[in-house]
Amino acid sequence: MTVAPAPDPLAPAHPTRVAVVGTGAVGSTFAFALLLSGIAAEIVLIDANARKAEGEAMDLMHAVPFARTARVWAGPITDCRDAAVTVIAAGAAQKPGETRLDLVAKNAAIFRELVPRIAEANPDGIIVVATNPVDILTYLTYRISGLPSERVIGSGTILDTARFRMLLAEHYGVDPRSVHAHMAGEHGDSEVPVWSSANIAGMPLRDFGVATGIGHDADALEKIYTDTRDAAYQIIERKGATYYAVAAGLVRIVQAILRDQHTVLSVSSLIRDYYGIDDVYLSLPAVIGRRGIERIVPLGLSADEASALRRSAGLLRETIGHLGLDAPA
Repeated sequence: MTVAPAPDPLAPAHPTRVAVVGTGAVGSTFAFALLLSGIAAEIVLIDANARKAEGEAMDLMHAVPFARTARVWAGPITDCRDAAVTVIAAGAAQKPGETRLDLVAKNAAIFRELVPRIAEANPDGIIVVATNPVDILTYLTYRISGLPSERVIGSGTILDTARFRMLLAEHYGVDPRSVHAHMAGEHGDSEVPVWSSANIAGMPLRDFGVATGIGHDADALEKIYTDTRDAAYQIIERKGATYYAVAAGLVRIVQAILRDQHTVLSVSSLIRDYYGIDDVYLSLPAVIGRRGIERIVPLGLSADEASALRRSAGLLRETIGHLGLDAPA
């Protein structure tokens, strides 16, 4: 007698759908990278400018014969229903003369209108936030969506970590994929390079440098950190915006979720009781799978790193206070 296999609780009951909310440079580039990856059977584009979303969907559909079969369309926010993941890339860009706090308030207002509608349409999905300031807006999304924290993820320092690894790889003459290092904290000026656990092939950077004859140049490493931190400013000065690399990072997050890969990625997640940090979204390595954030990897920080991370968290908490998020949502 043949026994039917037990149903897989992780298996989707419908084609794998990813919703993209916001079809500006980041959202549309992410949708294109997602289409090429082949990991989503359905991609729905949602934007306040419906005609813009329609145009992007048409353009993407014309790429399907060269890429992977997928259904792509523009739709209303209710089409977030049944999406395994909804990626939010909507928001206002900073204008000349505006402060960072001005931008926070503006995008927070957009999210207060947008996020409850997404959660109502799809209370069982995962939300990935890409809009800046990403840590603040991811915390806001968690507070007003009603979703558990493990299903609300910010892109965080996934891009900063990639930049950090690339620059370290160039310095040491190795493949970036052989470099294991993280940028922690805020996705922004207060981010923290975690030198204490950075390694190549399991060897601390100092040991690797000595063993290979490259040596240990503290000034060069400090420049790698500042170039990592300031990369966005440099790119924006030259071309106006960054979107290719962050789109690739978003695809990597979505891939880890949809394929239940249990991948360790530097993303923004809710931090509880870590080096005196509590109730704030910031980046630490996290294991990501089909249910979202499975667990946070608690890095052993040096005293200086822990102090810098607390400062970064303090800046985020201060901004949260300006938005009134300390009060019950």
